[in-house]
Amino acid sequence: MAVLIGGAWPYANGSLHLGHIAALLPGDILARYYRMKGEEVLYVSGSDCNGTPISIRANQENTTVKEIADRYHNEFADCFKKLDFTYDLYTRTDSVHHHQSVQKIFLKLLENGHLYTKKIEQAYCVHDKQFLPDRFVEGICPNCGAKARGDQCDKCSAILDPLDLHDKRCKICGNPPEIRKTEHFYFAFSKFQKQLEQFVENADLNNNWRDNAIQLTKRYLAEGVPDRAVTRDLPNGIDVPVKGFEGKKIYVWIEAVAGYLTASLAWGEQHELDVAKWWSGDTKSYYIHGKDNIPFHTVIWPAILLGINNGGLPKHVISNEYLTLEKQKLSTSQNWAVWVPQFLERYHPDSLRYFLTINAPETRDADFSWREFVYSHNSELLGAFANFVNRTLKFIEKSFDSTVPEAVVDEQIKMRVDNIYIEAGESIEKGQCKNALDMIFEFIRSANRYFDEQQPWITIHEKREKCAETLVTCTFIIQNLSQLLQPFIPFGCEEIQKMLRIKENRWTTIYKLPTRLAAITPLYDRIDVKQIDVELEKLQTNQKVKSNG
Repeated sequence: MAVLIGGAWPYANGSLHLGHIAALLPGDILARYYRMKGEEVLYVSGSDCNGTPISIRANQENTTVKEIADRYHNEFADCFKKLDFTYDLYTRTDSVHHHQSVQKIFLKLLENGHLYTKKIEQAYCVHDKQFLPDRFVEGICPNCGAKARGDQCDKCSAILDPLDLHDKRCKICGNPPEIRKTEHFYFAFSKFQKQLEQFVENADLNNNWRDNAIQLTKRYLAEGVPDRAVTRDLPNGIDVPVKGFEGKKIYVWIEAVAGYLTASLAWGEQHELDVAKWWSGDTKSYYIHGKDNIPFHTVIWPAILLGINNGGLPKHVISNEYLTLEKQKLSTSQNWAVWVPQFLERYHPDSLRYFLTINAPETRDADFSWREFVYSHNSELLGAFANFVNRTLKFIEKSFDSTVPEAVVDEQIKMRVDNIYIEAGESIEKGQCKNALDMIFEFIRSANRYFDEQQPWITIHEKREKCAETLVTCTFIIQNLSQLLQPFIPFGCEEIQKMLRIKENRWTTIYKLPTRLAAITPLYDRIDVKQIDVELEKLQTNQKVKSNG
């Protein structure tokens, strides 16, 4: 079975924060799981390097768009590597391949009669002498009254036209823009209304999308899908490949979502493989993103695919709610965020992967607090999991000279492990990664109880055969945990597999036990609880510095 997994493309205009990782982590969990099952996985993403936010950052720093895009793309790639995200290709939207591929998609839409030209009014800043991209226009949302940018309101999730905003201002200089005429290409989204309605009904019927994606998409469709401009007067981006439209660019929200297809094609060219099987009606495709990106994945991208006669419509939409920080909304402008590069300098990547999965914002907003993070690491990842591994293997090392004794594994525990592979796998395939990890950690807690009840420190002297059965059963549990947990906390699992000399990773029960252990090393270190106050003070200080700056 071909499995396509697409992770949302972060804007290369600033560092990643924990909210980004919370939204994207399910993609890596799914990719690892399906590879362990032996499926043909293609997992792609990249940095969005053409968007207006990058131009804004470049203007603020008096530098070039390329310098900003290079800086943050490289930083993103480094963070994903340190977190062990297993992208088959992590690319960027300013690559030559992406530009050429998007131009082909644009021309295909034009050839198929889905694009037309129209003279429209657009915001123009006299002071900065340029037409303003949507995100360069700020004002008041006409729907809910909140402060909004020109393309979307974060509060009510409405897709906006900048001309609809009240009290419009240029983001660069703060002056009210003029309204001038210009000509652009429009995509006839309205032609796909009925097909999109049927598409969403099928997704709802099959329970393949998160509920927030179903409800929000149904709301958009109930309002009627309007035709929208797909080109803009922008300084950087992908050139419109049509005579007479020189200097105009293909709009970012149509070309960025196309990155899933263009990245797949680029990977195929690199490996001399046809990627058609990942873009057919039979493909099991997953799209991983935050809820602010729902309409782009459930309305705009499906319409583009329909428009170019591509049958690989999104099957599973894994759209996370938001991650808050210490019970407050994350705010990059106020520096109320935990930045991933700095986090990874101080803490183990498994700790973050574990915390953001067990507390994932799958159905409602979830909170990251330093107190919960530290206690989660110390009591669960270290106290329950790593402690069970260490106490078992250290006992074998000390009492059996690192040789795994010969004995029969407890049959009830064998059956439970078999069932966990099935049940946890079903949860992962539904995008319910939190439920799968909960299930595995409940088993870990029961394994610790089993160890305590069997009292091997006593039976080693009185009933050596009984002690051997206990330790063999615990070793059986540990070797299978190294696979069951591999999609979630890969670094610790790799360490276990070194200690047990396990060579393979598969989503199926390992029955054969190792004969001899390699050197036993602790999986994780305890985090000093004093770090809670240190991190909270740092968070408050950074916010004050930003406010005073």
